[in-house]
Amino acid sequence: MTAVSRTSGAADAIDVLVVDDDFMVARVHRAFVDRVEPFRVVGVAHTGEQAAHAVDALRPDLVLLDLYLPDVFGLDVIPRLRTAGHDCDVMVISAAREADAVRGAARHGVVDYLLKPFDFEDLRARLERYAVQRGRLLTAVVRSQADVDRVLAGAAVPASAAGTLPKGMSVETAELIERTLRAAEGSLSAAECATLAGVSRVSARRYLEHFHAIGSADVSLRYGMAGRPERRYRFRDESTGLRPGGEARA
Repeated sequence: MTAVSRTSGAADAIDVLVVDDDFMVARVHRAFVDRVEPFRVVGVAHTGEQAAHAVDALRPDLVLLDLYLPDVFGLDVIPRLRTAGHDCDVMVISAAREADAVRGAARHGVVDYLLKPFDFEDLRARLERYAVQRGRLLTAVVRSQADVDRVLAGAAVPASAAGTLPKGMSVETAELIERTLRAAEGSLSAAECATLAGVSRVSARRYLEHFHAIGSADVSLRYGMAGRPERRYRFRDESTGLRPGGEARA
């Protein structure tokens, strides 16, 4: 197990433990996570036993869990964590494509399941979506069945709660991407949105994925003859509620 020194002054950080039996893969995953605000890797483990001890010692908010570990099947680590009283979330990152593995992950309450191989943008989109959903759970006020349904389903929050952008995003660019997507006839890919808005494709995709994460945009997949499917975005009727300063419009 490798522990990483924590940086002071990061009270709002989401602490992550990376668990993978392959040292090089774990290093890549750690580098990916550390590029996404407000996530920070606090430790790396390579076996189920190391993972359990690392959670005891480091108390991470999120565990990125491989399933093919040398000593146990990854999902078997989760009951051990719960028995020990740890409520950290678990995101599976694995090459395991078996239906039983996916069903088992769902039964254990994992927050996401990402198949290897993947690129940085795939992981970043899922981490940012997780950060939004985690924020909703931490600040949720439940007064009705609709509130319960919204929290459990990760449904779109009202505009007044969706105005705060993740660190590193600007309101001006968010509003530009929003206007571009609203004005489109049909859906747009990140590349098409970037061309119309005059921003980079990477930047456009990051904002589009944020809108999807907060429930303001729908995503569909367009399959071509070869390669990965193209993600296409369509804005919903609800506004993001953004105004300068990251506050929500009344």
